Amino acid sequence: MSIFLAIALVQGVPMGVQSQQIIDAIDRVVSAGLMNKDASGNFNADGLVSRADLAVILVKTFGLERRKTAQKPDMELPDVPKSYWAYSAIQTALKTGTMSGYRDGMFFPNQRVTRAEALAIFAQAYGVFQFPDASISEILAKYPDAGEIPNWARKSIATALYEGFVNVEFGTNKINPLKPMTRWDIAYALSKYLERQARPSSLPVPDEQPPDRGVGR
Repeated sequence: MSIFLAIALVQGVPMGVQSQQIIDAIDRVVSAGLMNKDASGNFNADGLVSRADLAVILVKTFGLERRKTAQKPDMELPDVPKSYWAYSAIQTALKTGTMSGYRDGMFFPNQRVTRAEALAIFAQAYGVFQFPDASISEILAKYPDAGEIPNWARKSIATALYEGFVNVEFGTNKINPLKPMTRWDIAYALSKYLERQARPSSLPVPDEQPPDRGVGR
């Protein structure tokens, strides 16, 4: 329960309420089969998310293997052999354009992702809203550390924020884009995504229709 206490204290929310919200979100994600607990029944909410972890989660969540481009031939990845535990998910994430490789065809599956990277990639899988630049700036202006978001991630993170997938810091409203993505961070995004599927007509901005959403690149 230490992670629940820590988050409750950091966010300044009554511990009982906050802890229950965290437990409910984690249980929802685990029940949906999108993430797992370890053999001891621990979720390890403060554990960090690797690129391989993210690929597996995204394939499960968005059914990326059903997209047309997922049927393309596998790519040659020097650091992801066919025996690698997340080989199939990584191939699917790359072929659908949800994630990208690095120089020399490397994927770096064990590399930890930042919140900016993970949230932007999550939005790519979900489908990025084609916001005009002015709308992106307006959305991001609410967050004091939005200037830390890499330029390439601004539109994607604006989509994630608009859809309520980002657990911003209570009290400061910070995104913390350069901090490592934790299992709790991604569980929060997944939980909100599942809620949105259950209530698709719900909008985070009342009386405003969302802009067209493009397929993740």
